[in-house]
Amino acid sequence: MAIVLLVTLLCGRVAQRLGQARVIGEMAGGILLGPSLLGRFAPAATAQIFTPAVLSSFEVLSAVGLVLYLFLIGTEMDLGHLRMQRATASLTSLCSIVLPFGLALLLVAPLHARFPAGVVSPLAFALFLGVAMSITAFPVLARILEERRLTATPLGATALLSAAVDDVAAWTLLAVALALLPHAAAGPTVGRRLVWLVAYLVVMAVGAALARRFLRGNGGRSLSVTGLGVAVAVALLSAYATDAIGVHPLFGAFLAGVCFPRVARWQQGLRERLDATVSTVLLPFFFALTGMRTRLDLLNSPRVWVWTAVILAVAVAGKMGGAVLGARLTGEPWQAALALGALLNTRGLVELIVLNIARNAGVFSPTLFTMLVVMALATTAMTTPLLNALGVRGD
Repeated sequence: MAIVLLVTLLCGRVAQRLGQARVIGEMAGGILLGPSLLGRFAPAATAQIFTPAVLSSFEVLSAVGLVLYLFLIGTEMDLGHLRMQRATASLTSLCSIVLPFGLALLLVAPLHARFPAGVVSPLAFALFLGVAMSITAFPVLARILEERRLTATPLGATALLSAAVDDVAAWTLLAVALALLPHAAAGPTVGRRLVWLVAYLVVMAVGAALARRFLRGNGGRSLSVTGLGVAVAVALLSAYATDAIGVHPLFGAFLAGVCFPRVARWQQGLRERLDATVSTVLLPFFFALTGMRTRLDLLNSPRVWVWTAVILAVAVAGKMGGAVLGARLTGEPWQAALALGALLNTRGLVELIVLNIARNAGVFSPTLFTMLVVMALATTAMTTPLLNALGVRGD
């Protein structure tokens, strides 16, 4: 645990010194601990340090960290932005989902044939690949905007709302894709899953409405220790509920955050008490596991590198092209449209979550998984240089 924490912390600091988001370094740190470097040059030490029991513990820690992380993402979504610049944000988010998803469908047949994994239907494979191509890393985007003092600007508000809509759409599509997998057939049917999912959404909506009514006139207090415990318990229960339905538990954690009362002091207290622990202590184990599943040595032929370049080009063209198209159709100038495209092209940690879900479900082969991880790293790393080239600065 100490090795994982120190390596990811050091790599994160190095990335920040190089003008990149911290998550870039943390992702790279996880890869360094995997078979691509440590496992290649010191296999005996790797086997001694990262035993099966240790990796099992990492699975538990990373699962808890991801649930709390998605919960925090949901709480930080500013629902008030839905009424501000909704035309630009709505059309931009629609285009930045539809275009990359459509382009991803063109790659389904060749990728499914050349890099097969388990027995999975072409439809489920297409949904997973489409989500991987069209998702935006909302938390990484928010951190970049905060670092550049762009959060309160029209560009920042539009980017955050578009990314939030993208994430909701992506998680919904991911839930449908999971229901189509072969192992899901052993449980409730797809129709029954959808009925339970609708019932769950109704319960969450009613609970959020009751909480808002109860808090009228009582929201001036800071978040107490009891309140923090209840909030975390609700997030865990929501994650358990969606897992029992057959949808991924991270969807439930995210929705619990969306339903969290929008009381500024409560949101701030929750962020201050949980964010440091989740980001610094728990998430590094997810990066470590992802790095150990990423085998850069599988990219060992010109053919594989060509397909990696194709995936990267399609991902960038689809995401940036869709965002620029949507922004221009609503009258945004070229600079703002291109900056919005660069921001929404950020994938980062959320992309890794989706890729790990697909890999664990047997949808993506180890080679395709590695190719998509490279794409996630590259698209996230290019965000800051693109903004610098466009001359985008905060106040």
